[in-house]
Amino acid sequence: MKRLLALALTLVLSPSAMARDSFQICWSIYVGWMPWAYADQQGIVDKWAKKYDIEIDVVQINDYVESINQYTAGQFDACTMTNMDALTIPAAGGVDSTALIVGDYSNGNDAIILKGEKDLAAIKGQSVNLVELSVSHYLLARALESVGLSERDVQVINTSDADMVAVYTTDDVSAVVTWNPLVSEIAAMPDSHIVFDSAATPGEIIDMLVINTETLAENPNLGKALVGAWYETMALMSAQTPEGAAVRTFLGEASGTDLAGYDAQLASTQMFYTPAEALALTESQVVYDTMKKVAEFSFDHGLLGEGAPDAGFIGIETPAGTYGSTTNVKLRFDPTYMKMAADGEL
Repeated sequence: MKRLLALALTLVLSPSAMARDSFQICWSIYVGWMPWAYADQQGIVDKWAKKYDIEIDVVQINDYVESINQYTAGQFDACTMTNMDALTIPAAGGVDSTALIVGDYSNGNDAIILKGEKDLAAIKGQSVNLVELSVSHYLLARALESVGLSERDVQVINTSDADMVAVYTTDDVSAVVTWNPLVSEIAAMPDSHIVFDSAATPGEIIDMLVINTETLAENPNLGKALVGAWYETMALMSAQTPEGAAVRTFLGEASGTDLAGYDAQLASTQMFYTPAEALALTESQVVYDTMKKVAEFSFDHGLLGEGAPDAGFIGIETPAGTYGSTTNVKLRFDPTYMKMAADGEL
């Protein structure tokens, strides 16, 4: 009897017996993440979830950093974010996370905009509004380096992306760092000038869908469904046909612009429309080198957690090798599911 009871408890408590069938992912407005809106509203996510006998709820969060905070707190199973924010928020918070989909890198979508000045050097002595300690902060640091300045030469003012446009319209704000579609909106305002953008740092601001590593390990069908839905949507939106234009029109309107505006944002985004394109970056030395730079910046700004002794405190696993601690890996670039998509195994 005791053996039967023990066996029953084992079955009840084992991960396979407790396999989940319902999940939530979140995303925020950005040109490279808008496809989740189409995949959700057009039933593509539901179709792939049904294929694997699960349910996936796709939720839009208007505040980017808040979406990552909610993921880190366990309210979502996966969330869209950049490589740096994946390191400094969930990974630094102890949440082991995996880059399930490497969707693109910013190739001009992130930018520094000055009001009334056309030269980056004019930023010296100014207050700069940005989402503090985000990739915008990282881009600012990289830009300042390029003209012999440092963060000591400016004053950073933390500003939510949800408030950025409204803040810029005020008389006392003259410099912002942000991302599209906000860049396009702000740059279109009178006497506004983009003085530096992420095209100068190719491959350094990577946009991803990040998933809880433990959740993925216990529920591989979630990874398969999400990747399958993503690449089906990529094929639809990248088609140079009237149907493809209709998808991009939907994405443009959903992000507050139109087809021309959205296509302009895509032009400054290195989208990976196929899994093979995503794998080419993910499996390259570029990701390792980029994450080393990002980790060093993050450590210098105290973003790797209290008591982090060096930039390698948090291990970052990439196909090219692990940067930092091999016993404290909390961020992983795992190409497994993108490979499945490339090989037609989903």
